[in-house]
Amino acid sequence: MSTVTDTTKKAPAGERVADWADGRLGIYTLAKANMRKIFPDHWSFMLGEICLYSFLIIILTGVYLTMFFHPSMNEVEYVGPYVPLQGQLMSEAFNSTMHISFEVRGGLLIRQIHHWAALIFLAGMFVHMMRVFFTGAFRKPREINWLFGFLLFFLGMFTGFTGYSLPDDLLSGTGVRFMQGAILSVPIVGTYLSMFLFGGEFPGGDFVARFYSAHVLLLPGIMLGLVVAHLILVFVHKHTHFEGPGRTNKNVVGMPLLPVYMAKAGGFFFLVFGVIAVISAIASINPIWAIGPYRPDQVSTGAQPDWYMGFAEGLIRVMPGWEINLWGHTLVLGVMIPLAIFPAVLAAIAVYPFIESWITGDKREHHIAQRPRNAPTRTAFGVAWITAYMVMLVGGGNDLWATHFHLSINSITWFVRIFFFLGPVIAFIVTKRICLGLQRRDKDKVLHGRESGIIKRLPHGEFVEVHEPLSQGQLHRLTAHEQYEPAELPPAVDENGVERKIGAMEKLRVKLNKGYYGADNQIAKPTSEEYKEIQSGHGHH
Repeated sequence: MSTVTDTTKKAPAGERVADWADGRLGIYTLAKANMRKIFPDHWSFMLGEICLYSFLIIILTGVYLTMFFHPSMNEVEYVGPYVPLQGQLMSEAFNSTMHISFEVRGGLLIRQIHHWAALIFLAGMFVHMMRVFFTGAFRKPREINWLFGFLLFFLGMFTGFTGYSLPDDLLSGTGVRFMQGAILSVPIVGTYLSMFLFGGEFPGGDFVARFYSAHVLLLPGIMLGLVVAHLILVFVHKHTHFEGPGRTNKNVVGMPLLPVYMAKAGGFFFLVFGVIAVISAIASINPIWAIGPYRPDQVSTGAQPDWYMGFAEGLIRVMPGWEINLWGHTLVLGVMIPLAIFPAVLAAIAVYPFIESWITGDKREHHIAQRPRNAPTRTAFGVAWITAYMVMLVGGGNDLWATHFHLSINSITWFVRIFFFLGPVIAFIVTKRICLGLQRRDKDKVLHGRESGIIKRLPHGEFVEVHEPLSQGQLHRLTAHEQYEPAELPPAVDENGVERKIGAMEKLRVKLNKGYYGADNQIAKPTSEEYKEIQSGHGHH
């Protein structure tokens, strides 16, 4: 048998192309180093995937819609198949949207998918950010990635607003009019901003074209860059994972990117696409043909923004119509104050990781996600914020609440005004008590075991419930969290008897730190001595 190798034989064409590309781009080396990267397998990480996949669906459907949409406010007469609007004057934007809905094959379904995917994207971003917040996954080194995620949510809100304003129907036109009124309330420069945005007096003849440019070019371009940067940082920093045996800040326990994770991710993409397609096929959204084209002298009854703008609208609706005159200018406080509160709340969310890092003084890297119950103060803050948001969402739809539930709109408005301040306080206190109660239950479970539901009668007649001991994995999960010590101010004088100068900010930091880690903010973990004593039979059933 001959063992001579034929060195003149050429490699397959595909292999030669791969070698050529690898020699110039280093693809093989990059793939070899990263394609087996480990990702933790926990259901909560699917929330981020839902955001990513819905964003891709928005891009795909948006490209299709741009082929048929005409971003112009020139007036034309409608001659399409929808009989009730035939002969009506409308903008080319509204006319082309009607054309997409009734004459383009699959156009209405694509419109519905685009709109529903936008709503799901922002809902997914909201829930995903809350998951990151409640588990402390924003801590070092992920503060910058938290900012990227926040900017994606913030830009997504305005991308959605510009998007549902494009059809130039009566509902979206009312929303644009609302925005224009808010801009006019800005002192001194409000009028100039409005004239610049609309190209003259509202509604002008350019705002659809300007919103279109922002909606399909400017905002999506920035968001796409942020998505890429966000994913790169996730890849670099690796995923957080929850406490468990063998899980530390220096490793990741899960499945490799290829082939397991990619197969699951690919299947999940089509699942998300399918669910959005089903929702879009059976649940109508923004039926512009039933609303009609926008007219500045008309207002759409029951006009509501998409849910993510409900907080801002609720603030303005429930604010009293206060006005004051200063230096020849009328300050519309009924709009100015809500416009100041809205960005202030968003800014507080954006910088929270840096605030908590300053309060706690914790500068270490964290790759282990916390259980929300083990950070009761942070969890209570998160629930308080969600409560305030939901209360304002009720305020943003006070007219619909009044008509659907036969209530007084004034009663709803006063309820929202009161509970905007009272609701978050109640939610904070209740949430904190629940977290501390869950910590006590965990401690009791570690010391006494799990309640089995089996009742046993002792020889002297007493009935007790049999407790089953926990596994080592369960014990680790319930006791792996860190026990923080509250900060203390240094002594008033140093070792040389010289009085220390303690700044007001340091005093504030220590006081806030005790609010996070003081005696009433965490339950002490069971010690090994307590565990051994209980397990030895003293007081254990």
